[in-house]
Amino acid sequence: MVNNIVSAVLLALGLCGMIGSLTWVIRRGNKNRLTRLFISCQVSIVLWLISELLILFSYTRTQYWISYSIGNVGISCFGPLWLMLSAEYSDSGARVTKVLNLMPLITVSAIIMTFSNPIHHLYYSVFKAGSVEYGPFFYVFQVIYYICIIAGITIICLKHTRRSDQITKQSILLILSAAIPLGINTLSLSGIFKSKAILTPLFFGFSSLLIIIALGRYGLLNINNIAIRDTIDNINNGVIIFDVNNNLSYKNKYADSVKILSGVNNVRQFLSALSAASGQKVTEDFTSAEVRLDNDYYSLNQSCIRNKSGDNVAKVITISNVTEYHELAYAEKKLSLEQERNRIAQEMHDSAGHTFTMISSLAKMLRYEAEKESPDIVSMLGNIAEIDGLSRSGVTQLRCTINNLRDDEFMTSVTKAVQTVLTAVRGIETELCIQGTEDDRYSFFIKEMYDNCRETITNALRYSEAGRIDVILKFLEDRVEMYILDNGKGCKEISEHNGLRGIRERTEGLGGSVRFSSVSGEGFNTIIKIPIKEVQI
Repeated sequence: MVNNIVSAVLLALGLCGMIGSLTWVIRRGNKNRLTRLFISCQVSIVLWLISELLILFSYTRTQYWISYSIGNVGISCFGPLWLMLSAEYSDSGARVTKVLNLMPLITVSAIIMTFSNPIHHLYYSVFKAGSVEYGPFFYVFQVIYYICIIAGITIICLKHTRRSDQITKQSILLILSAAIPLGINTLSLSGIFKSKAILTPLFFGFSSLLIIIALGRYGLLNINNIAIRDTIDNINNGVIIFDVNNNLSYKNKYADSVKILSGVNNVRQFLSALSAASGQKVTEDFTSAEVRLDNDYYSLNQSCIRNKSGDNVAKVITISNVTEYHELAYAEKKLSLEQERNRIAQEMHDSAGHTFTMISSLAKMLRYEAEKESPDIVSMLGNIAEIDGLSRSGVTQLRCTINNLRDDEFMTSVTKAVQTVLTAVRGIETELCIQGTEDDRYSFFIKEMYDNCRETITNALRYSEAGRIDVILKFLEDRVEMYILDNGKGCKEISEHNGLRGIRERTEGLGGSVRFSSVSGEGFNTIIKIPIKEVQI
């Protein structure tokens, strides 16, 4: 009687512990496969503990049958479920999971064999009230259950051995929660450990305490940890972690596919492989590096993990395939070169080509006039003067084009753009006067101001016979104004052809205005005004 009371107390303690850990898990609300398997394992143990408690207070054969049947359902479920739980916890892969999904067949077979025992008596050779003797199939299934439990423990251990990382505290607690009751039960059944009271339930209660510690302190079944692990393991970037002893602690699936990481187990091997791939020595304190493997480029970044005391506890290396960026950069460079080539070709065609064509035509006219018996000297001198103006303007245009090809730095401000044009002028005195202060508000029309200034000065060199050109830039609050004044021969009537028409179109396209004025013998004036507010709207 005393033994029954002691056994009942131990069973109650074990049952309370298992129900407590089960309640803890259910309250967390996680519904992933790992949590469902864990709950199923706990429920199967609870059923077995309930059956043991009922057996203590059973007197008739029917009561015994009901009690033993409940226990058999629990025991037949626990072994296969534990193996499936271990595989899921260790992330053994889809193929292993698919095979282990057949494990419930063992449970179904055991339950069928148990409930059909009155027919064949192979599970219980004798089943009477207070007297139960086990048959051969009982021991067969017990061996299967033990194999499942041992296999599950082995899978968890192999997980860490295979990945060369340290076994976690939650893994140790999970292994002990199954291994301790298994060992005690084995010793009891074999007769090595004898006790009048049933001690296995007590150790199941101890196991439940280990599980609660694993759940509460070390995050066992924490959905955040599971989600983070699965996310990191399946991202398209490599992640490797070295522990405080510089040994490989973790490597995700993507990192396994990177050739330079094959066979790497510590920091020294990693740095050696990285140095060989990059062609230069990589030190242990590197922050970033880039290597090329075959036709792929990889970017590596290192960060140190510190504890609350500020001590380094791990190193995390992330690896990204940046081949696409290199391909895009190459394509962009190629496109930029093609665009620049086309721009230069168009500019040469529009400016230098036109200038050289005019010079060629004037040269032919000179030759024709020179071959006459009485050449018109005045006409020839006029043609020579025009050739001189055209050649000087052509040289200026060519210098501007070359400056644009060499360096686009002058395009950072209106002032630099205008100065570039004036610097290219030879044989004529030029002066630039700036009023006001230029800032970023005027940056949207730098190219247009450059083109307008160049075209105006080119026309002056070509036609005006000027000896001086003055340019005035006014940076006002609501607009910018540019005055280009020469002291050339001027003209009676202004005809807007391609050059002047282009200046007007560019200026009016920005919402501005342009005015050309000239008096014969008093030079040519160009006034360009571009508002800021209108463009900003």
